[in-house]
Amino acid sequence: MDLGASNTESEGSVNLQISELNARLSETGSVGPIVSEPQTCSVETNNSSTTNSASRTRPAIRAPEKKLTLFALRLAVLEKAASGIGTLGFIWATVVLLGGFAITLDKTDFWFITVILLIEGTRIFSRSHELEWQHQATWSITDVGIYSFRAIKSSSSLILRTVKTILRPVFHSRKASQRSREISGMTRHASRRIWDQKKMPTRTWRSSEVPLLPYAKWVFISRNVSKILYWLQLASATACVVLSMIKLVHQNYGEIEKGDTDKRNRKSALIIFYSLALAEALLFLMEKAYWEWKVSVRRLLDEVNKECDLGQSGMISIKRFFYDAYSKCVNGSIFDGLKMDMVTFAMELLDSNSPDEQLIGARILRKFATSKVFSDDTLQKIGINLSVMERLVEMLNWKDPQEEEIRYSAAEILSKLAEKKQNSIRIAGIPGAMESISCLLHVSRSHGGATDEISEKRIIFDNENYGSWAFNHLGLLILKKLARDHDICGKIGYTRGLLPKIIDFMHAEERVLTDATAAPSQILTVKRSLQVLKMLAGTAGAAGKQLRKEISEIVFTISYIRDILRYGKKHPELQMLTIEVLTSLAIEEDATERIGSTGGVLKELLNIFFNEDIPENWSHVRVAAGEALSMLVLESKNDCQRILKLRMNQKLVNALESPLLRINAARILRNLCAYSGKDCCEELKGLTDAGPAVLEAIMNEENKLLEVMVGVAACIFKFMSSQEACNMFKRAQFPESDLAYKLVQILKNYQYPSIKVPNIRRYAMELAIWMMKDNVANILTFARLGMERELESVLNTTSELESFNIFSGTVGLCRHSLTIQTLVETAMKLLAEK
Repeated sequence: MDLGASNTESEGSVNLQISELNARLSETGSVGPIVSEPQTCSVETNNSSTTNSASRTRPAIRAPEKKLTLFALRLAVLEKAASGIGTLGFIWATVVLLGGFAITLDKTDFWFITVILLIEGTRIFSRSHELEWQHQATWSITDVGIYSFRAIKSSSSLILRTVKTILRPVFHSRKASQRSREISGMTRHASRRIWDQKKMPTRTWRSSEVPLLPYAKWVFISRNVSKILYWLQLASATACVVLSMIKLVHQNYGEIEKGDTDKRNRKSALIIFYSLALAEALLFLMEKAYWEWKVSVRRLLDEVNKECDLGQSGMISIKRFFYDAYSKCVNGSIFDGLKMDMVTFAMELLDSNSPDEQLIGARILRKFATSKVFSDDTLQKIGINLSVMERLVEMLNWKDPQEEEIRYSAAEILSKLAEKKQNSIRIAGIPGAMESISCLLHVSRSHGGATDEISEKRIIFDNENYGSWAFNHLGLLILKKLARDHDICGKIGYTRGLLPKIIDFMHAEERVLTDATAAPSQILTVKRSLQVLKMLAGTAGAAGKQLRKEISEIVFTISYIRDILRYGKKHPELQMLTIEVLTSLAIEEDATERIGSTGGVLKELLNIFFNEDIPENWSHVRVAAGEALSMLVLESKNDCQRILKLRMNQKLVNALESPLLRINAARILRNLCAYSGKDCCEELKGLTDAGPAVLEAIMNEENKLLEVMVGVAACIFKFMSSQEACNMFKRAQFPESDLAYKLVQILKNYQYPSIKVPNIRRYAMELAIWMMKDNVANILTFARLGMERELESVLNTTSELESFNIFSGTVGLCRHSLTIQTLVETAMKLLAEK
């Protein structure tokens, strides 16, 4: 019984088609992990939604293969019933008839019984081995469908069958080669491959290709033996029906002489035997008819293949699954096959030593893992099976072009598995996993040569035998998903040679960034490498510190980033990612110096920050550039001086009036005033023009904008003389007493440190101290407003939250040089001078 008839379209060699890569990456809208306020954990409770989700039962998993296991069970019932009746008939014939009546049997009955036993024995033997031969025949993937029952059944001539069988592989090979040429002509850079060479086990035969006899090899190849056995069974069953019916209709069992007690039960015994033989043959033919009805007429295998969405080449997988299920039902309990499912079946094949079986398993798992219908159940089963995950990781190292599809399937399955954090941890915990993932990235630098030069980067491009870009994309995608866990980020950093590979893929030449016709795959590669680098640079803790150090120490990192900032105007998403990388790297003092000393980086960031031509939907790129600049000038005297030399002071002052830019403009101005050093006083004096705009914002704004404006005022006003300060208040049309009242109100409103504006009390006290210095009138004003009482309250409620400039999660970074206690004491001393 050959299942090849169920899908005539599957005849010929099967083409391996790796789908074109889609950029299914989540958009990166956040600025990065470094913020000016600590992040908190918000817990929201929704009783109704919780109750509803708890009450909902998990929907039944859709499993098209259940139709096959049920079909196998029903066939097994008929098969075992026929076998049972056949065994009973055989025993009846050998023990009762040939044993008890052998001498007294009529000559025709004797030969009828003998012939029936011989053909039944032949049929039972062929039936028990047909399944094994059919199973072996499915090992050859590219030959599926070439020799099918439908082809044999529809052929009316042995000669025609012979010619078709011989010539059909030639025709199919020509069609396959024509299709492969068409595909390669349409998309030269696409990752569609032709599996025109199969990986053979070395020094061994493929069972489906074994010639049993030296002559007429095309007939006696093992994959055709199952068809011979199939027809032999049909012929045997038909002969058994004909012979049994002849004897049961005529009932000419010979004359019994009167008084002959030895022959009185002979007729009944013969009727029982012929009835048993007829029943067995009819049951067998019923099984064959049911088989053909479901497979050829109802096309059950095609239906299941369509529901599983396995494609044209999936028919071989469906056949193998059905044969295995049917074998278990026949050889064991009839219910054994019901325990099978496609995912478990594929995982077992994946662990096989046969390349064809490995390919079948990989195809099924890849298709199911990427299917919206089957992915959840499939990934759950793979995720709890450590041996399968180890096997998938091992396959990433297979670089033989003949194993390309297996390797690609393993990589795609792992990329889907890594979407869940628990699976990511399991993958990263497999010994050698990171090295295997690194093998997917086809870029390298030779290690030879002189010590005073660096070897050229070599990226391996697609060729006619291998699609390297597809593996580059998948490797970066897997790393991106794994890097969501900070512990795994550390493992990525510790993997030898992996960080330089990631950074090399970040390189985009001016031609690629400015040319509208550049290959999308190149931009996608740059984007994914930047996403991975952003996650690595944003890692918290000691591992993050080490990663940022290693990333910044690679000599190409900052220059690659600069090129994207400079030429990537058509790709604001790439610019956004590079800016976020810079923001994270700027946490480290050495990295900040490397960024600032790389020519053009600060200038390009300022150009983006002030660029009003950027579309409104990408305005957050300007915001991110401002945050990066504020980080780079934080506690960096050299970077402050570099920015001042660019003569952008007036633009920064004007940016204070832009709703989009003023928060980061204020931060940059504050850091410039605080960390530029005394030798830059002349350059900083021009910043005092921002005074009126700052005062207006302090009097009218709230929350974060209020905090940064108070902070910048506390620094900028220090560069003013008393007369300049007086003139500033006049221009702003605000008396100094109003500002004093506002500062006292800030301390009253924020009696405890706030996680949203952690430095607002500090900045308010700094500004109050500036106002009270050498100004008795302001001291009296603050005293009258109750400043002393508020300062005592601050002293009793201060915390570590107010001691840092920025935060990474809940960890404070860049501690302030003056403590809150010192500021309170200074302010109290000034108040005491009244």
